[in-house]
Amino acid sequence: MEGIRVLDLSRILAGPTAGQLLGDFGAEVIKVERPGMGDDARRLGGESLRASDGTESDFAPMYVCANRNKKSICVDISKPEGVKILLQLAQWADVLIENYKVGDLKRYGLDYGSLSDLNPRLVYCSITGFGQTGPYAPRAGFDSVFQALSGLMSTTGNADDAPGAGPMRVGVPIIDFIGGLYAFSAIMVALHHRDRTAGKGQHIDLSLLDAGISATTIAMTNFFATGERFERSGNEQAAVVPVQVLRCADGEILVSAPTDDAFRRMCRWQEMVNLILSPNSGSSRSRVFD
Repeated sequence: MEGIRVLDLSRILAGPTAGQLLGDFGAEVIKVERPGMGDDARRLGGESLRASDGTESDFAPMYVCANRNKKSICVDISKPEGVKILLQLAQWADVLIENYKVGDLKRYGLDYGSLSDLNPRLVYCSITGFGQTGPYAPRAGFDSVFQALSGLMSTTGNADDAPGAGPMRVGVPIIDFIGGLYAFSAIMVALHHRDRTAGKGQHIDLSLLDAGISATTIAMTNFFATGERFERSGNEQAAVVPVQVLRCADGEILVSAPTDDAFRRMCRWQEMVNLILSPNSGSSRSRVFD
């Protein structure tokens, strides 16, 4: 992606992840941060990193994990001179990434409509909680909110009859990461479309709620097919076995042998050929691990 220039006006995780991936593939990425504060992620995710001499930096783990391969500038868009700087940068940019609340950037003439008039080739990616339209569009939201609203938490956690049962959040901000991956993919497709057609960019409207719903994959498809709610099963796989954590003499291991062939190979590797069931028995492998 050498020669592609990106303005990254996003904060926290989803947008910065998309910008980071573009930088990883060779794009020139300029991250725009607020004077005096910078990206909120500089203060999130644990203690700040330290240099080899013990000096504390202003880079918290969440900032570091999504902002490599970027240049950084501070611009105050609430001031005319700050807006002027961004308008100048937008004239030569190929991509702009932002995750402001719907309508915020329009107040400064930095919305897609304004910037596409200035630079028709611009691919403008907006990442919001609920999209650019609809009754929830003005609302903000964070990863955990969309883990809950999307239904992802209803598929995660121990079964209802097990200790500690109940919906559970995925340990990492997975919706932000999935949203960042979708944003990266959409930007790449938009650039390809621009360069293969009339050379005009487009506006990408990416919703974190949509990204969260897409993460429910099998659970959602199963519901549409059967009308039945996907049941939580903890570290086990609800449909096939063995895909589960097993307690051993020296700790725990995760076993994943979901197909008959994988199960047979696992049994031979572990010298447990007696567990291989006859292909004509009609029995389920689940009885072995009950």
